[in-house]
Amino acid sequence: MVVLAAFTALGGLVSVLAGAYGLRQTRRITAAGAVAQALVKAVPPGAERPTLQFETGDGRVVEVVSPVPPSRRRPLASGDRVSIAYDTEDPRETVLIGGERTGLDRAFVGAGAAVFVLGLVLIAVAL
Repeated sequence: MVVLAAFTALGGLVSVLAGAYGLRQTRRITAAGAVAQALVKAVPPGAERPTLQFETGDGRVVEVVSPVPPSRRRPLASGDRVSIAYDTEDPRETVLIGGERTGLDRAFVGAGAAVFVLGLVLIAVAL
């Protein structure tokens, strides 16, 4: 019983850390990243998301998979232009301005915290 409770607490902790990391990355890129206009390209065969093509401040052309899930209210269409923020150190790290997924990351933190506390309670009860 204690082992299962420990795994429950560990799973909750991993979820909290994943959500916190996602929130941190989104804030960091949005605050300190460079802004560019990206062209939405067609969804490649076998993929779920379109690619975004943009030019960095130093003139490199970069293509990345869209960070926006296909279940978004208004999906990105081929030929659209969207504003993105990108990490100047690693331009593959992007955030779609106005399409940040902070709600999902906050849900990970909240659910993970609840599961972590549940695991701790189960450990206390088992001991």
